[in-house]
Amino acid sequence: MIVSKDTSSLEERVYGELEEAILSGELKSGEALTELSLSEKLGVSRTPVRSAIHRLAEEGLVSITPNRGAVVIGVTEHDLIDIYKIRIRLEGLAAAMAAEKMTDDEKKSLSESVELAEFYIKKNDAEKLKELDTSFHAAIYRASGSRILCKILSELHRNIKAYRKLSLTVPGRLEKSVEEHREITDAILRSDATEADKLTSLHVERALANLLIATNADDKEEN
Repeated sequence: MIVSKDTSSLEERVYGELEEAILSGELKSGEALTELSLSEKLGVSRTPVRSAIHRLAEEGLVSITPNRGAVVIGVTEHDLIDIYKIRIRLEGLAAAMAAEKMTDDEKKSLSESVELAEFYIKKNDAEKLKELDTSFHAAIYRASGSRILCKILSELHRNIKAYRKLSLTVPGRLEKSVEEHREITDAILRSDATEADKLTSLHVERALANLLIATNADDKEEN
């Protein structure tokens, strides 16, 4: 994790690196953040590291306490549930808007992406399927035609990307997820906004249920 020095904002780059490390799970909840070790690891002075840590604390990803310093909080289980509840409402809306606005080329691309996922199911390529899952949702966000909605949902996805991958580890979930993508796509191809909203909301609800199963299984293994 090395930060390039040829940038107009070193602090911004350090902040971005640390935020990404927290959201991806590289830096885990409870892990201490020390300015000296991070500055050495990133190849920068302690000043941009200190500023970045304070920004992360303002966002709630890090806690700073006297005599203990900075500690990673990350995304809590309560945060996860909140994010998924918001996604249920907003992703359904995005799918409904996409069903009304998606162009023929966008519909073709979405359909082809599902066909590709169905191909990789047969190949049992979990990593490729996870990539296609992300691109499927991103395509619907863009097709909604709302920059604001696209920005909000993209940020929510980014905040939970480590956990979204975990939810897909539940046996049978990858296959079921692709089936649900096919149903959503078919509704969008028919320009059926109501059905696209309903199916997408249900898809995210099921993803949350599987995520909770996966996280509980992880907790049991650790204990």
